[in-house]
Amino acid sequence: MAKTQGQSTKAKAAPVLLSGGNPQIAKGDGDAPVQAYIAAMPGWKRGLGERLDALIEHNVPDVRKAVRWNSPFYGVEGQGWFVSFHVFTHYLKVTFFSGTSLRPIPPGGTAKSKDVRWIDIREDDQFDEARMVEWIKQAAALPGWIP
Repeated sequence: MAKTQGQSTKAKAAPVLLSGGNPQIAKGDGDAPVQAYIAAMPGWKRGLGERLDALIEHNVPDVRKAVRWNSPFYGVEGQGWFVSFHVFTHYLKVTFFSGTSLRPIPPGGTAKSKDVRWIDIREDDQFDEARMVEWIKQAAALPGWIP
């Protein structure tokens, strides 16, 4: 196929999906890399990622966003990161870094996870948006994780 005027010789490559379908997005600060991550989320998980991002933005004024370790992170300046999410084959894991301080405590956790707690959300799960908003607000008010 011949190149027409104004066409680029390089097509923009779609992000690579890592094991389990997690998008490989370069480390970066701000909304743009987070939106790139969400746009690359496969299937039903994209809609859930969009909803989580909107809930966090709406309920946490001046939220700080970044992509680290191929996951979007949300934080409050001077307090660290309070929540992140990550794509797995059959679910989306939403991780709260001070999860043991939340009420009720999110269900996921092990003895090795210390204060961190999470919730795995599967495609057919009933998404409890009100509970998620409660956790987001509580987590944003607590000291977060500072790597």
